[in-house]
Amino acid sequence: MFDTIVYNGTILTMDQRFSTITKGAMAVHQGEIKQVWEYSGKSVLPEAKEHIDAQGGIIMPGLVNGHTHLPMTLFRGLADDLPLSQWLNDHIFPAEAQHVNPKSVVLGARLACAEMLLGGITTCCDGYFLVAHFIEEVANTGIRAILGQGVIDYPAPGVPDPALNVTVARNFAEKWRSLSGRVQPSIFCHSPYTCSAQTLTAAKKAATDLGAVFQIHVAETEAERDQMLARQGSTPVQYLDRLGILDPQTLLIHAVWLDARDIDIVARSKARVIHCPQSNMKLASGVAPVPDMLAAGICVGLGTDGSASNNDLDLWAEMDSAAKLHKVHRLDPTLMAADTVLHMATIQGARALGLDHQIGSLEPGKRADFIVLNMDQPHLIPMYHPSSHLVYAAGPADVRHVMIDGQWVVQNGQLQILDMAKLREEINAFITGSIGRR
Repeated sequence: MFDTIVYNGTILTMDQRFSTITKGAMAVHQGEIKQVWEYSGKSVLPEAKEHIDAQGGIIMPGLVNGHTHLPMTLFRGLADDLPLSQWLNDHIFPAEAQHVNPKSVVLGARLACAEMLLGGITTCCDGYFLVAHFIEEVANTGIRAILGQGVIDYPAPGVPDPALNVTVARNFAEKWRSLSGRVQPSIFCHSPYTCSAQTLTAAKKAATDLGAVFQIHVAETEAERDQMLARQGSTPVQYLDRLGILDPQTLLIHAVWLDARDIDIVARSKARVIHCPQSNMKLASGVAPVPDMLAAGICVGLGTDGSASNNDLDLWAEMDSAAKLHKVHRLDPTLMAADTVLHMATIQGARALGLDHQIGSLEPGKRADFIVLNMDQPHLIPMYHPSSHLVYAAGPADVRHVMIDGQWVVQNGQLQILDMAKLREEINAFITGSIGRR
């Protein structure tokens, strides 16, 4: 007997052949996908504890959000329409110094997880501070996550002495790496311009020693690139390469200002990239050369960035933006086709995080992380090409069911683990008592 069988839906497997089963069924047992098959409705379904009718909707892998700052949901809309340097230095850093504490990061992380789960995001990769205070909270929501302890050469929340930044991150990753297979620790260096060469190499060594993903913002703005050229005589990517930072366990965030040599270096190193088009657009950081990266064989996933610079955790909108931005920028409507972008949000995103052996496609042996979308909506009728619908028309409100690791976290559009009403009250009380007084 299986635990769950989902049937009567179009299954987008996202396997190597991009197989689509127009009338399909999928069996799950003990958190694992056991069978995926074509089901006409005439035969009797195998025995299971529950049978879930997809009602003609789409069954697909859960979305992978490759870059977030979960607790920053509490800063959503705090400082908008500003250049990155002014936004970061004059508003975000001061707000974090004053308001980021063990309680705020827990509330912000819970809110972020609620938003992502309701929107069909089953996996996220995060980088922030005080992560030890919210890692268990994130695990309790049911989401799959990689959580990186932040490293920066300035006093930071939980690390008032910058000399201890790498030590704190290493201790965090070492302590929590056995938490569970679903939630893993990571080390997150803020950027090449806020971390010294010594900090970068020490943090990377710690991540390598622990088998953890190493995350870093890189080449996000033209000013950053020019600063690195002036100070180091090389671009940010060339500088990291010289330090020995780049390898398959390195996750480069943004990667906007890359030239042809940079792209070649990243491709040869097999480092992975997370593209955050909406954050890049909002902060006017530029347009990342994603089509060139993909052509070079670089693994590129999608991320929303934090809610303070986006301002949501909506990966459907991110897909839409990723597809359209590059078309208009290069004046080529064939670039970043829907299939390509959907891959970035699922299997490529999983590959970027080193999780493609577990998630990202619906195949026997993989973990049961999937979503069911309600396609009986005016904006989704008629449907000629499922991938085009998902990239250009679908949104978070179309997500009906979400399963992660064999556990329902959303059913019929309702959270099954988190209490949204209670969370809303707690956050509003916290904001009124602290941030709201700024």
